[in-house]
Amino acid sequence: MGTVWVVLGIVVVVAGSAFGVVVWRGRGTRVGGVGGDEPVAGRDARVRQQRYEAERHGDQGGTWQRGRESGG
Repeated sequence: MGTVWVVLGIVVVVAGSAFGVVVWRGRGTRVGGVGGDEPVAGRDARVRQQRYEAERHGDQGGTWQRGRESGG
């Protein structure tokens, strides 16, 4: 019976530790939480996407202009 309690205690400690690590890792993702690298990475990704879209838009405009000029 003592072995059952020891094993059960170990399981509870491991489960509690896992829960604590998950809560600790997710602390910056809550609404109103302290920000970490996540907001910075998201902002960087949005800037890169917007830059790509702007360059792509410019390339497509140049292609349209060249086609329009050659078509006469």
